[in-house]
Amino acid sequence: MNRLLRCSLALFALPLIALPAPAQTPKKRPAAAAAAASAPGPLYATRPEVLLAADDIASRRDLDREWVRQAIGQARLLPQVQRLMAPAPRGTPKNWRVYRSRFIDPARIRAGVRFWQQHREALARAERTYGVPAEIIVGILGVETIYGQQTGSFPAIDALVTLAFDFPKAHPRAAERAAFFLGELEQLLSLSDRSGTDPRAWRGSFAGAMGLPQFMPSSWVRYAVDFDGDGRVDLFGSAEDAIGSVANYFRAFGWQTGMPAFYPVALDPQADMDTLLAPDILPTFGAERFTALGARLDGAALQHAGPLALVELQNGGDAPQYVAGTENFYVITRYNWSSYYAMAVLELGQAVKAALDRPSGA
Repeated sequence: MNRLLRCSLALFALPLIALPAPAQTPKKRPAAAAAAASAPGPLYATRPEVLLAADDIASRRDLDREWVRQAIGQARLLPQVQRLMAPAPRGTPKNWRVYRSRFIDPARIRAGVRFWQQHREALARAERTYGVPAEIIVGILGVETIYGQQTGSFPAIDALVTLAFDFPKAHPRAAERAAFFLGELEQLLSLSDRSGTDPRAWRGSFAGAMGLPQFMPSSWVRYAVDFDGDGRVDLFGSAEDAIGSVANYFRAFGWQTGMPAFYPVALDPQADMDTLLAPDILPTFGAERFTALGARLDGAALQHAGPLALVELQNGGDAPQYVAGTENFYVITRYNWSSYYAMAVLELGQAVKAALDRPSGA
């Protein structure tokens, strides 16, 4: 996802009506111009190179050729998806406080408390089964979709075809990202074939992520589990399946039970920031080396046996904040490759847990 922020804007194709040309063409109203800019483009069936790619997918995935051609050919280019995937303008400052405010708010915390109360048994069972704390699962589902309230309304196949064949060329890794989304398109088609689902039935984010946990198709295939035991995996309608699937995802990426995700850290004035920040969020330094470089730890952090990373959270023009990220912090960023995302997940989960444990009326 971030992983990336998810968008759940619906797209509507406006009918074309022939009207007499006015004597003078009026200027478009802003709303009309926005609607025109968001309207889906032509069918991909008009693109020979796309249909050749469809044939290749069918051959490699052992899928019916005509079915794949029709599924991909009926997809439409979504200009809105291209705009949402475009990189931020250069020089745009990161701001942890602003980012945090989007996710740690009273409404989302209240929704998290309700979700935890309704699914307490499933969360406890997931923690026992996979070793992932309930507050981490609650944090993920709250940040991603507010516990299923905002799962996205883009046709997943339209989004994935757009990003596979018309990824914004201005992006510095356009070719790499297009290849990624082509792989996700293949996974969606295989998933549709195995489950007997119309490829056009899937709905999700502008990036093709779906369900309560916003799994990409490849994650659905690899990590989604039938946690409610009804014989099928349903990440849209089953909160239990979503809970178990998120926990399974984290275990698969190496979550270590009992390990904190981060520790507080203080920096010496002469801290070697170039060395400390060079690995970014990849845990690299043992506690002794970490402190020798000028990142001071206290208490249990001094006894941490694994590697640590100095995680920088910028605050626009104000001083940044820092934490010492562990291997579990890094695992959270495998869900969405952003330290800001990981901290939002951690803080939301902690806030919901604190609200849940608070005596009634307090």
